[in-house]
Amino acid sequence: MSYLLSHLRSGWAVDQAILNEEERVVIIRFGHDWDTTCMQMDEILCNIAEDVKNFATIYCVDITEVPDFNTMYELYDPCTVMFFFRNRHIMIDLGTGNNNKINWALNNHQEMIDIIEVVFRGARKGRGLVISPKDYSTKYKY
Repeated sequence: MSYLLSHLRSGWAVDQAILNEEERVVIIRFGHDWDTTCMQMDEILCNIAEDVKNFATIYCVDITEVPDFNTMYELYDPCTVMFFFRNRHIMIDLGTGNNNKINWALNNHQEMIDIIEVVFRGARKGRGLVISPKDYSTKYKY
């Protein structure tokens, strides 16, 4: 499904996508198109792209093709989703301890839409950290 999402092929293109979008949240999925976790996340992002087009724009970045951000954003996971608004990284408290990014594949379209909406509303108010509508600290029940 990643072929339906816009790809950014250079560090400059990633910077321009973040810099030039003034009114919407920029969602960037860092990872590989061939990775199964990324494929699951791409399917979710592709299916919600039409629903969130008024307040978010979605891009994919291959971390091998564009390694510029790997150390800056600690992109060591197979799939990472990050949010930016008006050239600012928006952190989200998901209850996992890592407020910078989502590093697993969500399996529910509505959960992702809710997260994007919370990020958009919080970012418009000037908040750099927003609280997720759902707590993911107990995602894996033992």
